[in-house]
Amino acid sequence: MIFGKIDFLNLLPFHVFIKRYARTTQFQQALHYHKGVPSALNREFAMRRIDAAFISSITAQRCHHFGVGIVAQREVLSVLSLPNAPKKDADSATSNLLAQLLDLHGEVLIGDKALRYYYGGGDHQDLGAIWYERTHLPFVFALLCTHHHTKGLRKLSRAFVAKKVKIPYYILQKASHESDLTPAQILHYLTFISYTIGKKEQQGYKKFVQEAKKRGLNPPLNVIRYPR
Repeated sequence: MIFGKIDFLNLLPFHVFIKRYARTTQFQQALHYHKGVPSALNREFAMRRIDAAFISSITAQRCHHFGVGIVAQREVLSVLSLPNAPKKDADSATSNLLAQLLDLHGEVLIGDKALRYYYGGGDHQDLGAIWYERTHLPFVFALLCTHHHTKGLRKLSRAFVAKKVKIPYYILQKASHESDLTPAQILHYLTFISYTIGKKEQQGYKKFVQEAKKRGLNPPLNVIRYPR
């Protein structure tokens, strides 16, 4: 299986989990990584060059998934609108569309660079917080999708959400060095991220897709509708 890997801090618990999971199953021998930012992995997944990945939610409406995603219950800290001239973040599809839907006209910043800006005290609007204020629903930024490894991904997904993942100190230190954030900031940020797609999350996701369609805010042209 070729797995699309996003090296953002919001997936640090998943990367720790899958490394352990692969060592205890036959999954290890079949697992290969293909790294990229969300927008690039969206394209790679659509072209079937990778088998599974966390796919931006607006492009994942018909893909196979098993209740795992990247979710902000309220604030997200890593998806921001800055009081600058309007500018999309080329790394993201869903966040740019969400900013349009929320009528936010500043610069969109996502991922670890957004976290550095947030912890630096820069003026911003948090897209997750604004979505919650208007809908009282969580926001699903991505879904863990697959093309055909459905049995394996179902088992992996259930194992991932079954219990909380503890991040070893040496991995936290490495992430701190690479992201230019402190270990305390990383752990604080991760308290705002959840991964289970339950009823509330499904409602939030459905509302996002419906509102985008209602407003005529269509997904990027490179999006392919995945067969069920």
